[in-house]
Amino acid sequence: MIIRNGKIFNENGEFVLADIQLENGKIAKVAPAGTLEGEGIDATGKYVTPGFIDIHTHGSAGEDFCDCVDGNTKHIEKISEFLASQGVTSFLGTTMAFSEEILEKILSTARPMFNKEGNGAVLRGVNLEGPFFNKEKKGAQAEKYIINPDKDMFDRLYEASGNNIRLVDIAPELEGSLEFIEHASKKCTVSLAHTCADYDQAKAGFAAGAKHATHLFNAMPAFTHRAPGVVGASSDDAEHVEIISDSVHLHPAVVRAIFKWFGKERVCLVSDSMCACGMPNGEYSLGGQKVIVKDGMATLESGTIAGSATCLAECFRRAVRFGVPLESALRAATINPAQAVGLFDQLGSITEGKIADVLVMDETLNPEHIFIGGKKL
Repeated sequence: MIIRNGKIFNENGEFVLADIQLENGKIAKVAPAGTLEGEGIDATGKYVTPGFIDIHTHGSAGEDFCDCVDGNTKHIEKISEFLASQGVTSFLGTTMAFSEEILEKILSTARPMFNKEGNGAVLRGVNLEGPFFNKEKKGAQAEKYIINPDKDMFDRLYEASGNNIRLVDIAPELEGSLEFIEHASKKCTVSLAHTCADYDQAKAGFAAGAKHATHLFNAMPAFTHRAPGVVGASSDDAEHVEIISDSVHLHPAVVRAIFKWFGKERVCLVSDSMCACGMPNGEYSLGGQKVIVKDGMATLESGTIAGSATCLAECFRRAVRFGVPLESALRAATINPAQAVGLFDQLGSITEGKIADVLVMDETLNPEHIFIGGKKL
């Protein structure tokens, strides 16, 4: 398959006119525009980009990743199919705070699905969001399951996943957190999240091996000029920070400011979507708690925001509408998340030898053609 004359988004985060050849599931060749021959698609005037990579999604299409227990993988399959239809080609299944027993069942059920190609987006691993959080910043996490960091528990869950936990979230001020970070960071990316940490405590977390910050500004102390907190420490030390540009979690001005502040190389767009993503208004659940979705906003009965009802593809488009340069927003939905969780050697850019997860998007930034592993959806 040849995709010719497109505006190719390369691994430097720039658009160049080129042809690409997809063969045996890989990007076989990138060549000057109009030089490759064979059956294919004329992408003149179109954007040819990597597939979107969502490293923080709990679910969509009425399905929750955490419902995948006791060998039932249908929830993963439905999430995968919906995400693919939107242009998300790879994702990390994201958990909530649960008991070790429940988490072990989720990870054991998901284990045979990791990196399995099918009819949708490929599950590339797990984002273990919880249970190692500060109860004061629990957000929509169930307080009864929140505990202090437990290295042995993490190791057991890591083994249950088949070593497929790629991101683990932790509040760095908790007892035992620094030792946990030092230990877990040797196996996966560690992210600061759901925390009351001040600037010094967050700095200590990064010094111990954390490299990432989960949904920046949300579920953490506010940034102020005398108490910069986790946001200030992330500015100093984080390799990547997540933001949710769904018009609910952050004001558009804050989205623009984060890109200007952290730079296009350090921002990861994520959805934090829950099962109501792609569904109508109504009542749903997240982490065993009732969620009410109205006009794109998901909340607990208390009014606490409970994840998002917006797909990563739409978060990307909204970031551009908010005034983020197209190249920066696209990088934040492809290159940066792949780098953040150790997948950039396989995914995230239009580069020869990488997996052929490719989108051909029109001027409205909606995908006209979607390829996953070189197969056209």
